[in-house]
Amino acid sequence: MRVERSPRGGSFLSFDVLLCVLMPVYNESRLLGRVMERFDAVPPPHGLERRLVIVDDGSTDATPELVRALATRPDVVARLHERNMGKGAAVRTAWRAALEAGAEIVLIHDADLEYDPADHAGVLAPIVDGRADAVIGTRFLGATHRVLYYWHSVANRFITTASNMLTNLNLTDIECCTKALTRRAAERITIEEDRFGLEPELIAKLARLRLAGPDGADHPARVYEVPVSYAGRTYAEGKKITWRDGVSALRCIVKYGVR
Repeated sequence: MRVERSPRGGSFLSFDVLLCVLMPVYNESRLLGRVMERFDAVPPPHGLERRLVIVDDGSTDATPELVRALATRPDVVARLHERNMGKGAAVRTAWRAALEAGAEIVLIHDADLEYDPADHAGVLAPIVDGRADAVIGTRFLGATHRVLYYWHSVANRFITTASNMLTNLNLTDIECCTKALTRRAAERITIEEDRFGLEPELIAKLARLRLAGPDGADHPARVYEVPVSYAGRTYAEGKKITWRDGVSALRCIVKYGVR
């Protein structure tokens, strides 16, 4: 890897950097092939080397067989859980595998067609040019999104506001599943939550994270927010999150925001 000086005064990553896209999957045999087609249709952003780290979280359909088949590709790292443990647990496994593989950037991407890999170039731009240590996607700042559940949006605004109050970050969508971090940020974070509490946990830990700056002193991690498109699913189409996960998110906001 080469790290060079940015005209903005920071550093930026050169084009031989490994990007690992962390993809947790659970009972997505119907969609996984289309997800891979989307990735194959989008060149790796910014000339980065891209590797997909796919973790099957104990699926009960044909997903494990598909993941094993994808593992034969040179740009795929596959891991399989023997039982369903939750999205956070799957991301934790992918996170470790990515760092072991030498990733300099990790990016979480759900395998359900709700998010588009074509957005990754915009998401990664603040990291590649040296402005950011982490980037959080947002579905509410102007990008195209499918119109669905009103009460979900109300709950999301409430959860995001509660998180902002404890972290002092002014984010608009902490539950957005697109999140990217540099290696030096990712190495300092240990994922504890097994389910969807992963999202507020990561935000709280990023808000507290301090990293060495050019002057040698520790500074707060630089967090940016970038709009992403969103094609949300209905429950009939396979959406998995429920009101219980909203309650859990509030628990995690208090747990990690106060701790």
